[in-house]
Amino acid sequence: MNRRHALKTLAGLVLCPLCAPAGFAADAPHWGYEGEHGPAHWGDVDAASKVCSIGSQQSPIDIQSSIAAKLPPLQIAWPKKPDMIVNNGHTIQLNAEAGNTLTVGADKYDLLQYHFHHPSEHLIGGKNFPMEVHFVHRNAAGTLAVVGALMTAGKPNPAFSKIVAAMPAKEGPPVKMAAADPNQMLPANRGYYRYSGSLTTPPCSEVVNWLLLREPIQVAKADIDAFGKLFPMNARPAQKDNRRFVPSS
Repeated sequence: MNRRHALKTLAGLVLCPLCAPAGFAADAPHWGYEGEHGPAHWGDVDAASKVCSIGSQQSPIDIQSSIAAKLPPLQIAWPKKPDMIVNNGHTIQLNAEAGNTLTVGADKYDLLQYHFHHPSEHLIGGKNFPMEVHFVHRNAAGTLAVVGALMTAGKPNPAFSKIVAAMPAKEGPPVKMAAADPNQMLPANRGYYRYSGSLTTPPCSEVVNWLLLREPIQVAKADIDAFGKLFPMNARPAQKDNRRFVPSS
C-alpha cells in the first residue's frame, strides 16, 4: 500500500468506521449503546468524536413533517450480491464488492456495506419501527450517501432471512455466506426523505446525505426476534433536527 493510498484509507475510516475492513476494529475506541459508553458519552470517546455532542446536523432524527419536492430518483444498480458477513460487536454487516452503485442526480456513489439497527434509528411522526437497514455508499470525494429502509413485521423477506440464518453469534472477522441480494430489501415505492446529517455512530461525522425510504419493508417477526437476541438495542436516540429542511418525494 503506497503512502497516498494509506492516507486516503485512514481518512475514510475516520469518516466511516463501520466501513473499515477486519483488523482495524481492535484499535478503535470503545463505545456502545448503554451506560458509561452509551450515546450520551460518545462525545468523550476521542477528539474526533466531539461532534457527537456539539454537532448541529446529527442523525438520526424524528421526521415530524416534510415538504413535497421533486427529488431526483434513486438509481440503484446492485448487480453483485454481498457474501461476506461480519458481527463487528455493534451490528451485523454485509460487506459489498466493487460494482454496486447508487446514482442520485449527477452524483454517483459506490456501495460499501449495509448493516442493521434494532429498533429503527429514524422515527416518523414520533413512531419508530422494529428495525432499520442502512446501505452505506461513498463517492470519489469521500461524501457518504446512506439509503435507509425501515423494517416492520410481516411476510418473510428472502434476503433478510438468509442473513439471519448466517449471522455470527459473536464478534469476529468477516465470514463467507450464501450470497444475499440487497435489492430484495428495498420497497417497491422508492419515494424518500432527504436531509443532511451524520453517521449514527462515533465519530458522528456530519458528511452524510440521508435518503430514507418512505415505504417500510416487511420481514418475518421471527427474524426480527432472532436479530434482537444478538442486539437487543443498537439504535442511537433521535437527535435535534435544528430546523433542518426535509424534502420528500
